Formats: sequence, structure tokens, C-alpha cells
Amino acid sequence: MKLLQVDSSVLGANSVSRQLTAEIVADWRKLHPATTVEYLDLAVETPNHFSADALGIKVGLQAEPTAAQKHENAVSEKLVAQFLASDVIVVGAPLYNFTVPTQLKAWIDRLAQIGRTFKYTDKGPVGLATGKTVIVASTRGGMYSTSEGGQAMEHQESYLKVIFGFFGISDVRIVRAEGLNMGEAAKAAALAAARGSIGGATGQAANQDKATLAA
Repeated sequence: MKLLQVDSSVLGANSVSRQLTAEIVADWRKLHPATTVEYLDLAVETPNHFSADALGIKVGLQAEPTAAQKHENAVSEKLVAQFLASDVIVVGAPLYNFTVPTQLKAWIDRLAQIGRTFKYTDKGPVGLATGKTVIVASTRGGMYSTSEGGQAMEHQESYLKVIFGFFGISDVRIVRAEGLNMGEAAKAAALAAARGSIGGATGQAANQDKATLAA
């Protein structure tokens, strides 16, 4: 089993999402000791934002690709191949200005490749990256999950569920810490709640594995 750990926070050692992804991966490896882990830090290895050069080779905008197009295509191929080779993807996704960090969006834009992660049919789009598990470490300064207004404002967890679902991944699990900027007591409670949910997020797969073996 291959696990890809993806961090996107710009806060380094002060990042709660990075703390949670590390703890999720550690818990997963306890349950699945044979898992190999690959690490991608999008705050350090940030792909360029999507551009015509990144799209050029794919749609044949010109007969001979430019050097820039070849470079951007190589970046995209590396990222999508890494993603497709992974059975489990653990994503650190802090909420920045009501959505995901731009570097995380840039990574997702490189994954969204027709013929690789999805295709179009006469009945609509079909995801091709099936059979994977995604665990999102979601961190938020305020509270968004507890009210209709808050849920309408966030385009972080909702976006990630939609885009991974578009890729064909139905197993998307959330480990959430919210209210982190609402005082020390609220932060401590948020971290405790998030850490308490890690076992459910990682243990669910272990139960599924047992059920598969018993079937």
C-alpha cells in the first residue's frame, strides 16, 4: 500500500494542519505497517499556477511544444503519476480566505487531466481515480460546520469533496479542527476533537480490509 502525504500550509512548524497530517500518517502506519509513505510539501515544491503552457501539449495548441510547455507538462505528469500510484492520500488543507490555499489548488489543477483522473462520456463525466482513500486534515480559524451560514461560507471541505469525487474517489474522510483562532480554550478543544477523530478516519479502512477478507 502506498500513501501520499500532502501538506500545503505556509506556517511551517506552527501549522496545525501539518501536525494533524503527521499524526494521521503515524496512526495509519500503526494499523498498516507495510505502508510506504511519500511526502509532498506544496509550500516548498509549489507548482506554477495553471496556465496556457501547462495546457498546451494536452490540447495541441501548436505543432511543436515550446520549452515552457515541455517543462510544465513534465511537472503535471510527475504530480498526476504520483497521485495515481497512491492508494491513500492524506491532505493538509487549512482554510485560507474561505477556501483552500492557492498552492493546494495549483496541485489539484495539475491532477485534473482528462484521460487520467476523469473522462467525458455521453452520460457526463466519469472519474478514473477510483478505489482510493483521501483523508483531509481540515483546519479553520473560525467555526463553519455548526451553522448554515458558516457552511455556505466555506469552500474548502466542500470543494475537496467535490473535486475528489469528480476524480472518482467516493471515500473522502475529514479530520477537522475549527475555532483555532477563538482563544486558547477553543483551540485546545478543537485539537482534542480532531485528534479524537483520527482513529475513526484511519481505523475505518482497517475494518473495511477485514470485511473484504471475510467476504
